[in-house]
Amino acid sequence: MQLSPQASKTSSQAYQADDRNEKVLVYVNGEFVPRSEARVSVFDAGYVCGDGVWEGVRLVKGRVVSFDAHVDRLFEGANVIAMDIGLSKQEVKDVILKTFEVNKMQDGAHARLMVTRGVKKTPNQDPRFILGKATVVCVAEHKVVDAEAKKRGLTLHTSTIRCSTPDVFDLRLNSHSRLNFIQALIQAINVGADEALMLDTNGFVSSCNSTNFFVVRDGALWTSSGRYCFNGITRATILRLAREAGIAVREGDYTLAEVYAADEAFVTGTLGGITPVSAIDGRKLPGAGMGPLTERLADLYQQYIAAPQKAAA
Repeated sequence: MQLSPQASKTSSQAYQADDRNEKVLVYVNGEFVPRSEARVSVFDAGYVCGDGVWEGVRLVKGRVVSFDAHVDRLFEGANVIAMDIGLSKQEVKDVILKTFEVNKMQDGAHARLMVTRGVKKTPNQDPRFILGKATVVCVAEHKVVDAEAKKRGLTLHTSTIRCSTPDVFDLRLNSHSRLNFIQALIQAINVGADEALMLDTNGFVSSCNSTNFFVVRDGALWTSSGRYCFNGITRATILRLAREAGIAVREGDYTLAEVYAADEAFVTGTLGGITPVSAIDGRKLPGAGMGPLTERLADLYQQYIAAPQKAAA
């Protein structure tokens, strides 16, 4: 099946089109260049074999949401793959803030900071063939979540592609390579769904292809154990907010059958916050769209990102 080149309006990553994005300046290794001129080498390790890590951050009313947590995760990932970013944590923050600043962004924006091991002498896997420093790129865009996905809810399809065990590939590492998740998403798109729901190697529900997954059953919030899913910062925030609000939380293994019998479901991510799920594998959920507990948690999250002293941490 040939995939459409048009942006999806019903993805958890769907956003409103904004012509200003065609003129943004992109940070590339210390310089800001027009979007149309932003380039990296074909010998770059990220292009050659996805050797690198990245972070996506959201700008709300002049503040980067959960800034410290995002930067900490970036450096943890770089350490895991023995890569020197070449910048301190504060310098990475400064790159992101400066990218927002030069593009005159104060609200409703999203930036993706990408770090690769750098340019290689020859296109191969061996990190010892790196010629110099890491490649650092930051792309900031005006991005506001498309209201259609929030209103109608996402449809999910359970993929045959499984989330890997940490000894095969630790999904908590925000690596450039996303081929397994892209394969899962293509399966979902080919059957008319918006996103892929993925199981772990034991057959329990893990996460979606680009977001963390939650269900609501009997007034309690359920999510996976976290061993086989993304180390989601929004996920962690929602779990903390739920517990602080006195909502029962269950982190552990659960089955697809238990998902089908859920009252509500939603996904979480940096750009979309909370996005409701309306159907899974063709089965409509009773709380299709924004169910009562999903709506309550969405309100709590909005309060969190609106509070300067909280969202900045």
